[in-house]
Amino acid sequence: MISKFDSELVYSTDGGRINSEKAPVEVPQGDGIVRIKMERKGRKGKGAMVVTGLGLDAKALKTMAAELKKKMGCGGAVKGFDIEIQGDNREQLKGLLESKGLKVKLAGG
Repeated sequence: MISKFDSELVYSTDGGRINSEKAPVEVPQGDGIVRIKMERKGRKGKGAMVVTGLGLDAKALKTMAAELKKKMGCGGAVKGFDIEIQGDNREQLKGLLESKGLKVKLAGG
């Protein structure tokens, strides 16, 4: 049962919509190894490379994804704290990330 103390004020006739303070999102820190895995599930057989373990904030992830997509000549997206790059050219992606001074491993199949 929900008590009146568990609910949160969303709208007030005096001030309009109430904006609550959102807690800052904590960036997950990995073990220092960037992993590239191939995923085909849920993509109708088309593959996408997923780069995990970068440990960057949202803005830095977006710029990194844009740079990788431009250099590889393909599409992609940032989902959560992972970068998804379309296609299956993990060796080229590994080379690009290693040139940035990151330790990279190919994971999965």
